[in-house]
Formats: sequence, structure tokens, C-alpha cells
Amino acid sequence: RVDLVESGGGSVQAGGSLRLSCSASGNIASTNTMGWFRRAPGKEREGVASIYFRDGSTYYVDSVKDRFTISRDKADNTLYLQMNSLKPEDTAMYYCSAAQANPRQWILGSPADHFGWWGQGTQVTVSS
Repeated sequence: RVDLVESGGGSVQAGGSLRLSCSASGNIASTNTMGWFRRAPGKEREGVASIYFRDGSTYYVDSVKDRFTISRDKADNTLYLQMNSLKPEDTAMYYCSAAQANPRQWILGSPADHFGWWGQGTQVTVSS
């Protein structure tokens, strides 16, 4: 079992920044990748970014490339998502997840590929 707790969401104006954090505990050794997903009202869940433990490779959905940065602090098992130049379309509930997965397919695949352990989510609202 892996427990994940997100924090850092909030409300910002377009162009602003937020930093999400996800504290992980439990059997993290059973996973090889962590990532962020989001779900906007009326839309399917989509992958945002992932990071592969083995070599630190990162993967992003096209809509957030060059604006969002995923990182991980191995020492305290914390995952981060730095979000800059936020847009109203980034408004969603953001979820942290951990899994034993192909990090690219996990993030860029369909919702059927989104398996693993999940946090409770943190809301991000971007106003225009």
C-alpha cells in the first residue's frame, strides 16, 4: 500500500504560479514512477507529468510542456509540480499517483492506462 497526500492547490489569476506537493509513504519500493493527473469538470482524467525513478526521466502532456516542471525529493519521498504561466484551462482537481508502470504510456495514454495508488486531490482554479 502507498499513501499519497497532496497539498499546494489554490486559486490564482492567469499567468500566475502554484507549486503542488505530494507526500508519499508506505511501500514506495513497489513502484517505479510517480506522476500528476488532473480532471476538470465534465472532462476525462488526463495525465499531466510523470517522473521515472530509475533515471529521473520526465514526461509531460503537450499542453503543459515548458510551463510545468515535475520533480522528486528522494530523501523524503515528496513529489512536486511547479506550475507557471497558468491558464484558465489548467483549472482542475489535481491528483498525485504512484505506480509500477511505463512512465510515458502511463501519462500519455488513455484513462484506462491510469492505474496505481492515488491521493485525495487538490483543487487548482485559474481565473482569467
